[in-house]
Amino acid sequence: MLRSKRVLLFFIRSKHSKTHWSQAQKKQFTKDRALENFDDFYGQVFGKQWKSIRVALLTEHKYMALVNQFGDNEKTTAFLQADGAINLRDIYNAKKQYLTQDDGKMFANDKIFKLEQKIEAFAESQQRQELEKLYKEDVPDLEERVKASSESNEEFVDYKKSLNRTLRDDAEMDFQRLIDPEVGTAGLHEFIPATKLKGMEDFVSESDHYKYYNNSADFPVSIEMEHDFEIPENLQIYSYERGNVSDFRPPRSCSTGVLSHFLMDGASVLPALALDVQPGDRFLDACAAPGGKSLLMLQTLRPGTLVCNDLQESRVNRINKLMNSYFYNFRETIQKQRCFVTQQDARDIKEYEMYDRILVDVPCTTDRHSVMENDNNIFKASRVKERLRLPELQAGILANCLKLLRPGGSLVYSTCSLSPVQNDGVVHMALSNVFNDTGMTVTVRDLSLVMQPFSDMYKFAYPNTLKYGQLVLPFLPANFGPMYFCKLVRNS
Repeated sequence: MLRSKRVLLFFIRSKHSKTHWSQAQKKQFTKDRALENFDDFYGQVFGKQWKSIRVALLTEHKYMALVNQFGDNEKTTAFLQADGAINLRDIYNAKKQYLTQDDGKMFANDKIFKLEQKIEAFAESQQRQELEKLYKEDVPDLEERVKASSESNEEFVDYKKSLNRTLRDDAEMDFQRLIDPEVGTAGLHEFIPATKLKGMEDFVSESDHYKYYNNSADFPVSIEMEHDFEIPENLQIYSYERGNVSDFRPPRSCSTGVLSHFLMDGASVLPALALDVQPGDRFLDACAAPGGKSLLMLQTLRPGTLVCNDLQESRVNRINKLMNSYFYNFRETIQKQRCFVTQQDARDIKEYEMYDRILVDVPCTTDRHSVMENDNNIFKASRVKERLRLPELQAGILANCLKLLRPGGSLVYSTCSLSPVQNDGVVHMALSNVFNDTGMTVTVRDLSLVMQPFSDMYKFAYPNTLKYGQLVLPFLPANFGPMYFCKLVRNS
């Protein structure tokens, strides 16, 4: 007789690997953290416009082609035109002629700046959220505590408010923390707010980053409209028309051994062109890597001397590699003392009043890269302090570079960020610092008038979101940027 056996089955669910899609969905990547930050801040700054900017920012950006004058430039120009690309100079001149009035001047728009209150309110909101996260588990409801203390005739102390005050003002020494020897240690049971938290000596709160934005008028500054702008005749830059998202052909090798053209974000050409370099000018690109804007300057054939500088050796190597790819006699150019590649912190350069033109394209949050790539992303948890202190670094670079300008010389400050803190905020901070340190005054050149003929190629930010500079916004039909740039002229 056969006996049946009972078999017990135990189902054990194994864990998925970290690369499994179910686990990957739960993980927050660095680029996701960057996008959350932008949604909070830029949503407040740009309002309804942020939705379209966001879509464009998450889409591949649009390029322009800079023709290499030291290659087969006629052949390169011919195949670019055959592919449907248009010379940027032709676009600009045609639109300029259309906009020009009978008296020879274009329309000028009055600026009404209204951004300070938005950023101040956002910074205060961030600070409240940080304090709530820090204390939400430690203290009961405030109203209940007040009621309980009044019934027991005890003095109520709002610890959260007290600590907030002392954290804000570290300069004040809390003498109440000193213990009277006659009293002994019995008084230690009383809570005394500290100015520093143990283990958080180097802590930088998110809200502090936005407090760098300050436009209080504590120094003299004049803003004058710029009326002169040109694209040099020998500079050939090609772009597809608005709405055309065709890709350019990759650069090819020319008969001279160099590459035919250089592809760069179309908004990157504007800061370099805004400098209006004249023949024989001594030009400094303070944060030059990878070297595209310096290459554009050399293609104008105007600089008498050009200095390409950057801080890290790897970035300096990128500059050298780029220049060697587009100049067959680059080493000879260096030997003739017409072009130099240097490695130095731009805050420490001491060649005061030596340069006619300076481009200051500072390190920034690189917004498009931050929401598209996880590698080398400044929103990594390990780089929080570096990111939050970016405005301090940027203002230090800009202030020192202003000292390198000769009186009457021009400087263009630029970033690839949408942040008003890193843009107008840093310009204001640097102008204030350099005036307080040296007494130097600067004239801001308002470029809004001369940028109007580019309206068919770029989408510019509304004037009331900017005080000093111009900002190219990502926009799907013309997906360049973001790119902020501001032109400053040192007064004599």
